[in-house]
Amino acid sequence: MRVGEDLVLLVRLTPRGGRDALDGISTLSDGRTVAAARVRAPAEDGKANTALLALVAAAAGVPRSSVTLEAGATSRLKTVRIRRAGVPAEAALGAALAGP
Repeated sequence: MRVGEDLVLLVRLTPRGGRDALDGISTLSDGRTVAAARVRAPAEDGKANTALLALVAAAAGVPRSSVTLEAGATSRLKTVRIRRAGVPAEAALGAALAGP
C-alpha cells in the first residue's frame, strides 16, 4: 500500500526457508493479504529480519538503506517500509511477487 511517497508492505516471513525468495501473495485466516517471503537465515539476533530487508530492497531495485522494518521484529508478520519508492520500484516489487 502507498503511504505518501513510501510503500508499506505487510510480509509473512518464514526463516530457515531453504532459500531467499518472495513467494507471492497470501491471505491470512483473518482475511488480510500479505506478501509471503522466506529467507535462509535463522530467526535469531535479527538475522532473518536483515535478510528480509535485503531481499525486499533487491526485489524493488532500491538501495538497502531505503528499506526499514516498521513492526514485527520478533513476529512472523512484519511491516516493511520502502522510503521514497517510485513507480519503477512498485512495479518491480509487484512483478517479483507475481512470480514467473
